[in-house]
Parts: sequence; C-alpha cells; structure tokens
Amino acid sequence: MTDDKPDFEPVEGLLVGEDGKARCWWHGGKPDYLDYHDKEWGRPVRDDRTLFEKICLEGFQSGLSWYTILRKRENFRAAFANFEIDKVAAFTEADIERCLADAGIVRHRKKIESTINNARRARDLQSEFGSLAAYFWAHEPGPAERPERCNFAALGPLGKTDASTRISKDLKKRGWSFVGPTTVYAFMQAMGLVNDHLEGCCCRDEVEALRAAFVRPHGE
Repeated sequence: MTDDKPDFEPVEGLLVGEDGKARCWWHGGKPDYLDYHDKEWGRPVRDDRTLFEKICLEGFQSGLSWYTILRKRENFRAAFANFEIDKVAAFTEADIERCLADAGIVRHRKKIESTINNARRARDLQSEFGSLAAYFWAHEPGPAERPERCNFAALGPLGKTDASTRISKDLKKRGWSFVGPTTVYAFMQAMGLVNDHLEGCCCRDEVEALRAAFVRPHGE
C-alpha cells in the first residue's frame, strides 16, 4: 500500500477506469501507477534481486510517496547496479558520494548507506536460509492473521500488521535498517506475501490464482 491520498472520495476503495474495470483506488488514474497496479503489485515474487530492490526502495520511500519513488525507479537501478546484491554490498565511500550527487534519485545519505548495509545483511540471510525469498516467504501470514473481508474498510487504514512487525524486529536484530513495520508491510503487499487487491478489483482474482499456484521457496 502507498501513502498517497486520492483527490476524490473513493467508493468502497474502488476506482472505475476508462476501460470500465474497477481497481483499487490508490493508482489515482495515473497511467504509470495504473500499470504498476495491474502488472506488478501483489504478484508473488521469489527472485532475490527483485525482493532486495523492493525493500530498499520502500526504505527510500519512507516520508515520501511510492509514486515519487516509482517515477525514479530506473534512476535508482542505474545508481545501485540494478540492485544486484553482491555489487551493492561492495560499494565504497566513493559510491556513496556518487549517489549523493545523483539528482535522479533521493539523495539521502542515511538511506544510501542503509542500502549498502542491507545488501551485506542480505548476503548473510542468503547464506543462512539459501535465499532472501526463503527467508521472507517463511514469514507469510496465515489465514488467521488476515482480514475476513478484503475491503476498503479493512485495508484502507492498514499500515502495519503483526506479521510485518515480527519481520521488522527480526531484520533489525540482524542489522538491517529502514525496515520499520510499515515499510515491511508495504513490501509484503507489493511482493505478493499478501493479496491486498480489494474485493471487486479486476486484479484480485488473478493475483489470488497466482498465489495459489506459486511454489513457496524453502531454505537450502
């Protein structure tokens, strides 16, 4: 979920587009945001590079909107070696200064340093669990932790959950930074650990089917 607020009053959290399809309200009709909603958000991911990129970008998003980060995503990829974990883990002070001079990204020293630190911590997780995917999917919340109905009343105000709080605490113990419970929950929503497309959204059933068919990774 993003922290963007629509400039209209959503009807049960759904926005009907020009194509006549109802979708979660938060894309606001912006073409690139709508594309992200339809093709990426909520689809289950097991690729470590993609998972690492997303949790880092969610950290950069802290205090901003996800739409701001989405528009800069290609710039972030260029600045951070496409979020290849080993390459980012090898970044030096010169790379930090290079990123701080890059007007195409969010030039926040602590967040840049955090990305490098988290790459090194990600390698530790890979060594312990076999992959980042195995670690994160081991924390997938069960049905008892999910709302009975996935509607706007249940999910609209939702910012963090017990599961995201558990993951956040564990990551921080392992030395990660910029991984608060709200950041982690946004990551979980985007990477398909939960399906928070609202009831009535044209993508909900598709994402639910993808999650049902998804083979959960296991540690090695």
